[in-house]
Amino acid sequence: MVKKINRKAEKTRRHIRVRRKISGTEQCPRLCVYRSNRNLFLQVIDDVAGNTLVSCSTLDKEVKNKHSNKEAAREVGTIIAKKALEKNIKTVVFDRGGCIYHGVVKEVAEAAREAGLEF
Repeated sequence: MVKKINRKAEKTRRHIRVRRKISGTEQCPRLCVYRSNRNLFLQVIDDVAGNTLVSCSTLDKEVKNKHSNKEAAREVGTIIAKKALEKNIKTVVFDRGGCIYHGVVKEVAEAAREAGLEF
């Protein structure tokens, strides 16, 4: 008998596996990506102190494209990089949030790198 795959549980397992290896510090915080069906949410997090240093999403006013597609991902990636550089954050650790490094997540990473973040 073939069992149905629980996609949410599989994504949670992948995210836990990634988070075992990745942790953000004050010098090198974690750039966390959360992708829902409608929106993208990005945060730069200091895990030691438990603080969100910078955040951006497709719901913000400065973002023109209000969807969870590649164009919006590029826009949000450049905005988060600019906000991070304003707070003197130059290097981050990329946390893909259990998603595959493909499509929207890859566009966010490439846009942030082009805007000046190092990871």
